[in-house]
Amino acid sequence: MANGPAPTTVSQVAVTTGTALKTMLQVKLGGSTNQTAKIVEWGISFDGSAAATPIAVELLTTGTVKATITEFVAADIINLTDPNAAAVTDDFPFAFTAAGDESGYTATAEGTITATRMFDVQYIAPTNQYVKQFPLGREPMFRGDEYLRIRVKAGAAVNCYCYLIIEV
Repeated sequence: MANGPAPTTVSQVAVTTGTALKTMLQVKLGGSTNQTAKIVEWGISFDGSAAATPIAVELLTTGTVKATITEFVAADIINLTDPNAAAVTDDFPFAFTAAGDESGYTATAEGTITATRMFDVQYIAPTNQYVKQFPLGREPMFRGDEYLRIRVKAGAAVNCYCYLIIEV
C-alpha cells in the first residue's frame, strides 16, 4: 500500500510533506484486536531538487490514537502474493479497516498521541530515498488495536512517495 490512491490511468500521486509533523500513511488491521501483522518492508522517497535540511522520518505505532486521513478504497491495497486475489477488504486474512479514518494516507490532523512504539527512524535528504527490508525473523509486528504510521517532518515542503509491505 502506498500514500495515495492506486495508480490507474495516471501515475502514483505524490503528497506534499509540509513543515509540521504529518502522517503520510496509516494502517489499522481489521477484525480482532489480537490480530497481528509483520512489517516486511517499507520505503520513502522525496522529490527535492537541492540539498537542504534532512527530513525526519518515522515508522511507528501510535497505540489507539489515529490520525485523520484520506481513507483507502479496496483497490488501493494490493495483494502481492496472489495475482488472482480479489481486492483487499475487511475480510480476513487480508483485513485492513478503511472506514472511519482507520487506514489511508495524507493526514490532516495527528490526534493527541500519548504512547508510541518506534520501529525505524531516519533523517533523509529531501533529494533522496530510503528502503528498509527487515531481516527474516526480525520483522516488527503490530496488533489490531494499534495504528501503524509513516510520519515525516520537513524543514521545507517537498513531495513524497511512501509505501508499506505487510504480511498478515
